Amino acid sequence: MEQKMGKYNSAKESADKFSLRGKVFHKIREDILSGKYKDNEELKEVAIGEELGVSRTPVREAFRQLELEGLIHIIPNKGAYVTGITVKDVKDIYMIRSLLEGLCARWATENITPEQLEEMEENVYLAEFHASKGHTQQIAQLDNRFHEILYEACNSKMLEKQLRDFHDYVLRVRKKTLSENNRGTASNKEHKFILEAIKSGDPAKAEAEANKHVMSAFENMVKNGLYEAYGSEDK
Repeated sequence: MEQKMGKYNSAKESADKFSLRGKVFHKIREDILSGKYKDNEELKEVAIGEELGVSRTPVREAFRQLELEGLIHIIPNKGAYVTGITVKDVKDIYMIRSLLEGLCARWATENITPEQLEEMEENVYLAEFHASKGHTQQIAQLDNRFHEILYEACNSKMLEKQLRDFHDYVLRVRKKTLSENNRGTASNKEHKFILEAIKSGDPAKAEAEANKHVMSAFENMVKNGLYEAYGSEDK
């Protein structure tokens, strides 16, 4: 039972991430956000339980938690159906995230450790190298890691958790748009501006650069794949 669940990425933070319910919840959530399940698709307790090697109980508990997050809708005596993420949700996430990520960069300027700063510098250097080679997969991985370092460096568990959740919610469209129209290269340049502001000890500039970076990412999404990934805005 536990061996099958071992495939789950345990880096996903949650108060009960080591519990069976927590693992089941995060795996189904990850599958919904990655696009494995389509909008309005029914999620079947038995099938998911068999796939994950667990009983129906942790699946049912995970469904209740997913409904609280707005990712599924449970109809009594009928079933659980995927609600997913809409274009409006993505817009809202980026508007909120731009403010929170700016705050995160401000706090990171004040709290970042030498080790975190060194890793951030190495991240930007490696991303430049892979961009020059056209390695889109590595660029996407490094992009994700840059934000993880930033979230860790802010030294706030509450802010880090919220930003990680937002980051996960739009992972599907981020993967698509980072690989198109040199967005990965532009994104890394924006990371470099954030890094330089943090290194210079300028929290206001770090906040401004992080805010601009998130809004730039959203504008790129609108041009390159947002509607294809999530449908029309009035869904």
